[in-house]
Amino acid sequence: MKFPRRGFLHLAAGAAVFPVVTRFASAEGYPSRPVHVIVGFPPGGATDVNARLIGQWLTERLGQSFIVENRPGAGSNIGTELVAHAVPDGYTVLLVGPPAAINATLYEKLNFNFIRDIAPIASIVREPLIMAVNPSVPAKSVPEFIAYAKANPGKINMASAGNGSVVHIAGELFKMMAGVDMVHVPYKGGGPGVTDLLGGQVQVMFATAPSSIEFVRAGKLRALAVTTAARLEALPGIATVGEFVPGYEASGFYGLGAPKNTPLEIIDKLNKEINAGLADPKMRARIADTGGTVLTGSTADFGKLIAEETDKWGKVIRAANIKPD
Repeated sequence: MKFPRRGFLHLAAGAAVFPVVTRFASAEGYPSRPVHVIVGFPPGGATDVNARLIGQWLTERLGQSFIVENRPGAGSNIGTELVAHAVPDGYTVLLVGPPAAINATLYEKLNFNFIRDIAPIASIVREPLIMAVNPSVPAKSVPEFIAYAKANPGKINMASAGNGSVVHIAGELFKMMAGVDMVHVPYKGGGPGVTDLLGGQVQVMFATAPSSIEFVRAGKLRALAVTTAARLEALPGIATVGEFVPGYEASGFYGLGAPKNTPLEIIDKLNKEINAGLADPKMRARIADTGGTVLTGSTADFGKLIAEETDKWGKVIRAANIKPD
């Protein structure tokens, strides 16, 4: 499924044709009741953590509860469909993550079109993945790992959070660009994959930073590299994959979206408050501590990012012939 990049930009600007009086009137008392933040995954993962972080900030700023509601299933499609078909009044929003970009290609048939049915509100954070190995693996750098993998084709098990997860696709991109053969072992979530990586049942994982960074700091996992284009403030001594595999970059992104036709003034209000939160030193420090990078911008900026990520990961999914679980 291929979507035009300008689709999100159209959604971000479309409500501008509403009369000025109507626009300001409908935002004046918002929110007047609790807002539901839908998360398409179980509690505890990176998506859930980011939803609760921004939900707490918006609750404090706007005086109404932003309630995180976990609706896991079908690679986040259940939660996304719920929001896509919700009343567009600003009281049901979606924590948007990498599956928004991945599922458009991964699934042949969906009951929604993400770019058409979800309006971008604001980006929140970009999070790296950490290329981590069990300490029993002899490699201590990316070049050593590539040499080790080439000497042991098909003998290295690579854990993921499930077929089509960003953890999986980041690993597949590495396999293609580094020319190595590893056995993909999908789990039902990143947590179980990290658990088996710690236990040595699998040897490598492109794990999310929140799920793995404390194990790296404790020496229970060895970080070979981070997957972002630049090194992390939280792990300054760890190289990037791209330093050894030119052009490699993979990361997760998170933000908020709303049902299409949600009044633009409500979207603008949420965008403004989220960006204010991301400018707060305490929130920036919390994000940095988990390995994330603050990702501010307009609604159009967020829409452009999702369109670019959809195109990028679509190419990897097709090239590796990845199918959903």
